[in-house]
Amino acid sequence: MPKLQGFEFWSRTLGGARHVVAPMVDQSELAWRLLSRRHGAQLCYTPMLHAQVFVRDANYRKENLYCEVCPEDRPLIVQFCANDPEVFVQAALLAQDYCDAIDLNLGCPQMIAKRGHYGAFLQEEWDLLQRMILLAHEKLSVPVTCKIRVFPEIDKTVRYAQMLEKAGCQLLTVHGRTKEQKGPLLGPASWEHIRAVRQAVGIPVFANGNIQCLRDVERCLQDTGVQGVMSAEGNLHNPALFEGRSPAVWELAEEYLELVQEHPCPLSYVRAHLFKLWHHTLQVHQPLREELAKAKTLEDVAAVSQTLRRRCQEDMSRQKEGETPSGGLPFFHWICQPYVRPGPKDGSKNSAVPSKRALEEEEEEGSHAKVLSKNKQKKQLRNPHKTFDPSLKPKYAKCDQCGNPKGNRCVFHLCRGCCKKRAFRESADCPGHGLLFRTKLEKSLAWKAEQPKLQESPAGSGGPDSFPEVMGSAVA
Repeated sequence: MPKLQGFEFWSRTLGGARHVVAPMVDQSELAWRLLSRRHGAQLCYTPMLHAQVFVRDANYRKENLYCEVCPEDRPLIVQFCANDPEVFVQAALLAQDYCDAIDLNLGCPQMIAKRGHYGAFLQEEWDLLQRMILLAHEKLSVPVTCKIRVFPEIDKTVRYAQMLEKAGCQLLTVHGRTKEQKGPLLGPASWEHIRAVRQAVGIPVFANGNIQCLRDVERCLQDTGVQGVMSAEGNLHNPALFEGRSPAVWELAEEYLELVQEHPCPLSYVRAHLFKLWHHTLQVHQPLREELAKAKTLEDVAAVSQTLRRRCQEDMSRQKEGETPSGGLPFFHWICQPYVRPGPKDGSKNSAVPSKRALEEEEEEGSHAKVLSKNKQKKQLRNPHKTFDPSLKPKYAKCDQCGNPKGNRCVFHLCRGCCKKRAFRESADCPGHGLLFRTKLEKSLAWKAEQPKLQESPAGSGGPDSFPEVMGSAVA
């Protein structure tokens, strides 16, 4: 059958999905997708997968997509980050039998995407993107879709979207923020950009950004004219967002933990989800934050969640009639509700604590941050003598060929990998790396030279006729 395209693909394959859960690294795993689907999500994406790793690593494919067949987890779109047309298509061909479409990530604004040259950092390379989408559209049996961020200029964003549509993109998700809008510089998403894209293209469009409750979903659909609305942060803090409900946190936390028992995932994913669900409660009962961070097993995580439930129920019993939530929250802390990130002005008030973006920029420029990140602070607690000052780290001589640290005693002044190739090619020895190709070859040749001598029998003592004499003399 010819593959469906555009609106036919959206209405028939995706069931006209309007409520969509975003692709989230280490956060939109199978258990979370199933929880979201139970509470109103009509379409889910996998976490962003690295196309090159997906092609070369069978374990990566098994852990992220091939783990099990789950009929309830459809429709499903698999998202890849990639910057090479051939690699992107190879990965997509390996994934297409397990999903309903393949999405190309053109929206990730994080530093890792900049270093790897993918995500939003490809949005200026239109020729490359055209080749990637066109090749995928020609080779795949499922449609190819894209998730993008906007440019500051509306007209450039529109031309960008039209270029992707012309190349073969069958559905476009538009995050209404630029790649610079992240962390303390987040700011609101521009629905005006999204509306302009929707009016300019002939394919379905999903909107992403500013979604905290069901009212926001309905308002976005009306204001922009898009076919669906995607949620990330709002979904993480309240998986029942698309139902229009704000249940008690422990209700969804316990349901999620039951799904994890059935569909296991790394413990780090589980902890991260509970930190989001219990975010407001952990501001009140802060000692339990450390307990959750230190939990080593799923049982430990579930125990902390149960303790949080008991604390919340105690807080409820002490609640006075007419009392209102503290901290400007719409609901009491034990109710699922959105978390609003501080804006650029709010984020600049506390200048003593550098933002993650500032730390990343300092790292990129090669300067040493005076204030350590949380991860480095934890490492220093475990080892007080550990230093993160690059000037104090030992300097390693580089391999003459690949630039990796060379072996200190290598006769060729190479790293082990390059040394092994050269020693094998030249039949040489390198005692520094324990490589003895020449020695082994010489031993082998010497052994072969001895074989004819061993096969020749000594005069008068060999042959079958002499055997009885030898035996007879032994008996005598």
